[in-house]
Amino acid sequence: MLGLGKKDTTPPPPPDPKVLASQLLAYCPNVTLRDGTAYFNTYAKGSQKPKKKAAAEDAEAAALGASSDQQDDSAKIVYQASIMDVTRDCNRANGSLTMKIAVAGKVVPGPMFSPGTITMPIRIAVMHGKEVLYSQLHRHQVQVTNPSSATQFVFTDSNVVVPEPTARDYQVFAGYDEGPPKKADKKVAAAE
Repeated sequence: MLGLGKKDTTPPPPPDPKVLASQLLAYCPNVTLRDGTAYFNTYAKGSQKPKKKAAAEDAEAAALGASSDQQDDSAKIVYQASIMDVTRDCNRANGSLTMKIAVAGKVVPGPMFSPGTITMPIRIAVMHGKEVLYSQLHRHQVQVTNPSSATQFVFTDSNVVVPEPTARDYQVFAGYDEGPPKKADKKVAAAE
């Protein structure tokens, strides 16, 4: 009745979720792709990327059996590049974390393709919360010669150096980055 001799069956409170130094030394942040950065299309001169709103209107018109004034930009694609895989390797020295980020992908020729060297804008960025620790836009060139098959590529940025993390909270991003819209695109966007 007094509870003498009975054992307390409630589990002890969980320990504080502290990161051990050994766990932190093994920490190498994962690389992720942001939405919309896994693909990169290049269009022939004189054509433009389909606008999201216009593309949605075209899809609706096609579903209703109506014709669209919108140019069929898919017929004007020179090539489409896509990122298939990302990985990283980390080393620590003198209070810094040095990362080697690798991006693997392929280039698929489009209807307007002609053999040659293409240039793809690949950005690597490391974030700590909202703070940008590293951001570099690279112009990676790939020789594409066969119009009937995809060409694989591997891009590596070995110069990613950031302060050594004190917690497991760094984010690493890789992907295509076309940069800010051109002035003509800004005027069109402002008019919409």
